Amino acid sequence: MSQNSRRAFLKKGLFGLAALPFGMGALTSQAFAQALPPLSEDAPQAKALNYVKVAADASNHPKFQAGQYCDNCMFWRPANNGCALFPQNSVEAKGWCQSWVKKPG
Repeated sequence: MSQNSRRAFLKKGLFGLAALPFGMGALTSQAFAQALPPLSEDAPQAKALNYVKVAADASNHPKFQAGQYCDNCMFWRPANNGCALFPQNSVEAKGWCQSWVKKPG
């Protein structure tokens, strides 16, 4: 093998290895998002945070304000209807809990 072809081979190989993490990241963020089981309002953590599947059901809670929904909370994970506070479960997009925080932006 000549010097030039060896250099070309090494350049291409190193470029391919360097690009691999970027390609893997693009695939794992959305393509492999797993469906999570829905969170029950009776689950201990859900009860502790006063989670409800329909935000209007929380209208008597002192922290509730109209327009607060899981899908506009900073803890919302749209890829799988997840929540950072309930990592093992999905939550309803129009649900609510007392830990609601406005999404930045």
